[in-house]
Amino acid sequence: MSQVVKVERHDAVAIVTVDSPPVNALSVAVRKGITDGVKSAIADPDAKAIVIMCAGRTFIAGADITEFGKPPQSPSLHDVIDTIENSPKPVIAAIHGTALGGGFELALGCHYRVATKDAKVGLPEVKLGLLPGAGGTQRLPRAVGPEMAVKMIVTGDFVGAPEAMKAGAIDEIVDNLASGAEAFARKVIAEKKPLRKLRDDDSKLAAAKADKSIFTNAAAAANKKNRGLEAPLAAAEAVSHSLDQPFDQALKSERELFMKLMTGEQSKAQRYAFFAEREAAKIAGVPDGTKGRDVKSVAIIGAGTMGGGIAMSFANAGIPVTLIETGEEPLKRGLGVMQKNYDATAARGGIPADAPAKRMGLIKGVVGIENVKDADLIIEAVFETMAVKKEVFGQIDKHAKKGAVLATNTSYLNINEIAKMTQRPQDVLGMHFFSPANVMKLCEIVRGEKTAPDALVTAVNIAKKIAKVPVVVGVCDGFVGNRMLAARGKQAEKFLFEGALPQQVDAVLTKFGMPMGPFAMGDLAGLDIGWRSRKDRGIKSEIADAICEAGRFGQKTGKGYYKYEAGSRAPLPDPDIEKLIEETTTKMGLKRRQISDDEIFERLMYPMINEGARILEEKIAQRPSDIDVVWLYGYGWPIYRGGPMFYADTVGLKKIADRLSVYAKQTNDPSLEPTPLLKKLADEGKTFASLAKGG
Repeated sequence: MSQVVKVERHDAVAIVTVDSPPVNALSVAVRKGITDGVKSAIADPDAKAIVIMCAGRTFIAGADITEFGKPPQSPSLHDVIDTIENSPKPVIAAIHGTALGGGFELALGCHYRVATKDAKVGLPEVKLGLLPGAGGTQRLPRAVGPEMAVKMIVTGDFVGAPEAMKAGAIDEIVDNLASGAEAFARKVIAEKKPLRKLRDDDSKLAAAKADKSIFTNAAAAANKKNRGLEAPLAAAEAVSHSLDQPFDQALKSERELFMKLMTGEQSKAQRYAFFAEREAAKIAGVPDGTKGRDVKSVAIIGAGTMGGGIAMSFANAGIPVTLIETGEEPLKRGLGVMQKNYDATAARGGIPADAPAKRMGLIKGVVGIENVKDADLIIEAVFETMAVKKEVFGQIDKHAKKGAVLATNTSYLNINEIAKMTQRPQDVLGMHFFSPANVMKLCEIVRGEKTAPDALVTAVNIAKKIAKVPVVVGVCDGFVGNRMLAARGKQAEKFLFEGALPQQVDAVLTKFGMPMGPFAMGDLAGLDIGWRSRKDRGIKSEIADAICEAGRFGQKTGKGYYKYEAGSRAPLPDPDIEKLIEETTTKMGLKRRQISDDEIFERLMYPMINEGARILEEKIAQRPSDIDVVWLYGYGWPIYRGGPMFYADTVGLKKIADRLSVYAKQTNDPSLEPTPLLKKLADEGKTFASLAKGG
């Protein structure tokens, strides 16, 4: 056999074992090895049944993503499954770890499936802008019924072995994979069980064939949150063919839909995002083999919105935390908010009923900063002003043990200044969580000028452990995400003075795929925060200040740039705001004009991209894809558009540079002129992606 697949025979049972670490992906070598292995077992007169299993920590966890975009090599996964399905001897898939994508499709092509209790199965191709392309949309509905199949395929969610067995995708759960699978195979031989080919079994399709609404309702429910995404809709369409097309015709339709998605812009963007996220974990300037420090205990200072959300993130991952406040009252209030959040999530079925008690049990609330003394990682999440943070870090330095990593959760402030308040600047870094911290996946890891490599690795490792996506960035005002957001916000505000209204500006961005525009986002965050910050810095913004002076602080007061009906978060245009804007601009002697949606879009997006180029010039971000990961996971950038720098490449940097020059002159704003890097790339006909390739 091949180097990655071996065949052994235990009496009447042939064992085909895949051993291609780390995840036994379906490379051409694995596909060929399985095909040859099954064929040799079929040819062996003493083999009466065949078991396909995997060495290592998992069953086949999907396609070999390094083959994406390359010419297909034989045998295809379809060919492998045909060999298995048409075997005259029973073939049993023995699943442990995860059977995902093509791995699960291969298992569905087997006549039987056994799994360990903790195994998971799924078809997550939609997360790459694709759909299962080797019969998964046809065999899974026949295994579990079209309702469950469309939910699994459209969401891409995994299902545990017990649930999969209950639904019909798994035949038996075994304690020990090797001996259990072999025993099952012997039982199949002894009982002369028939070869069950899912392709020939339409029994679970009957109800939905008789009443199509069973399927359409399930598909609509599964697609409820997939705004703007093509793959989930195509996946639902492919599953629907199991009800109205013969199997082979439905396979052909599945392939056509798969190829259309594979060559489409959305899947290219989603596959780019997949690789960008993995690339972000590689830290420039850190010696190979640098290990992180042990983190056995975590302390979080501040039980407000951010501190509480961060504590919940650790508890969600099963990691105990000490939550520290200055007094009993704020501590009690913070713990109460967390309890309420957990209870609400459990009530709507987001977590098990017993999870709130378990997770709150991992959060120990205490008063007094001296309680950081035993923590290996200390995260400060107090009020966002330099004076307060400096004072807190001076206190941390007195009580924290030697070697503890000291992190500040700041959105803007200079980490190097904060580090100077300690005798150990090498241990200080930023961990910028995004609100709500228990939900948002991004964590900007901010490297100070003296941050030690092992401290940096520790922060990245712990962020991953609590299910965050870490991106290492440098020190500057606003780091990557908020710095680019400020460039967009400046233009959004200008539009109100020039003639646009909040709802027009926001609608342009939501049409593009952003979850909300700058004014709705301001209302959500609370307009008083920015107002207070402007006053601290002596900055005026006539319209924004007038709105705050009227007591309109956003959603929390029911009025901001928009009005909000009681109990609703839906922003409604407010004639009072239109009047306030017009009165303010008239008083300032400004003439308002009609502004096109195209101008709004370009003046919001292109300055952000320009700022991204400046961030790359200054080496605040290591690579363009890191900027994209920040926007994908911190700001709701639509994944099917890949991120601002990826999107810029699809538009063309020459067009962006030219339009920026036009707007710089039109608005008399030299800051809009393209940066030297953007101009250079545009003039040379290059892309941001070329920077990652050394171009």
